[in-house]
Parts: sequence; structure tokens; C-alpha cells
Amino acid sequence: MLEILKLGVILAFFISFISLCYLIMKTYYSQKRILHSKPRGKGLRGVMYAFGRGMVPWEKESAARHLPTYLAGIIYHIGIFAAFFYLASLLVRLTLNPGIMLALRVFISAGLICGLGLLVKRTVKTQLREISCPDDFASNMLVDLFLALSLANRFAPGLKPYFFAAALLMLLYIPVGKIRHCFFFFYSRILFGSFFGRRGVLPKKEDPSRI
Repeated sequence: MLEILKLGVILAFFISFISLCYLIMKTYYSQKRILHSKPRGKGLRGVMYAFGRGMVPWEKESAARHLPTYLAGIIYHIGIFAAFFYLASLLVRLTLNPGIMLALRVFISAGLICGLGLLVKRTVKTQLREISCPDDFASNMLVDLFLALSLANRFAPGLKPYFFAAALLMLLYIPVGKIRHCFFFFYSRILFGSFFGRRGVLPKKEDPSRI
């Protein structure tokens, strides 16, 4: 059963990856249009800004006003990447040294705490709850389950089948749920930076009043 689940996780990864690539291509070609205006800047500079200075919280109003949530989101995603790394090590039977395992446990634990905190905030905060849909809660809980089982598996190896099952379910859910933002994030930042860089809006000019 464990080997079947392991193969299922690998297959689910490729299904998820191919589906996400298809969605990216479909989105790109369905929205592609000819820009007739003369460029006032360079798209590449806009992309560099989008993945550089544009990522810091004080460059984004929503992040600057909700800094704890912004930081919790970053830690949450670091924990998710750590859990995926741990999953990959199990799939290829890679033995990790104690130092790396300790670091992974710390990152995964911190990510799980932040993920649960964000779920609680979405549940109890009226404004967030009213604009949330079932997918918001399902995506968070599914990822939190994946993190919890990745952490528990280290101390109780008998939970490995459940860890693989949670990973399989999450991978298949990614293309159809909001978790797909992990893939679309990079695509959307490229489009954002390229478009506004071409228009000369990005990178932002320094405000003399702030100097």
C-alpha cells in the first residue's frame, strides 16, 4: 500500500504540474492583445521591480497595513516548501542529516502555527469571513493537514501512508483550488511588471517628499 501511495503522489505531481501549465497557457493566449501605444519604459525593469523592491511590505498598501499577516504568510509558505522538500526526500529515499531535519521541523512547525493562525483569523474576523468562499477554508485546512502530517511522520513513521495520502490529495486539488496561486503568483507578477514597466509606471519614481 505504501508503494502504491508513493507512486500516486508522483503521478499526482505530474498531473498537477501539467494542469497548471495548461491553465497558464490558456490564460496567456485568451488574454493576449496587441499593445498599440508607444512604450514609455522597459518591461524587463518592471519585472525586476515586481520581484524585487515591489515585494517588500512598504511598497504594498495592504501588506504595510497588515504587517503581522504579511509576515505570517511568508512563514507559512516557507513551511510549505520545507514540507515539500521533506516529502521529496522520502520519495527518493534521501537520508537527511540531523541538522537539516531540525531546520525542516522548525520551518514546518512555524508554518503550521501561522497557517492555523490565518485560518482562525479568517474564521473569527467578520470582514474576512464575509468575503471568503468554501475554497478559502478548504485550501488552508488541506495544506495545514499536509504540514501536520509531515511533522508528525518524523516522530511516528507509521503515519507515512496518511502523509502520502494527504500529499496526493493536495497535489490533485492544487489546479482546481486557490492553492494554484503558488504557480500563478510568478506568472501574474511577470505580467504585472512587464505591462507597467512598458508604460513607464514601474519602477516607481522616488517621492521627493520622502527623502
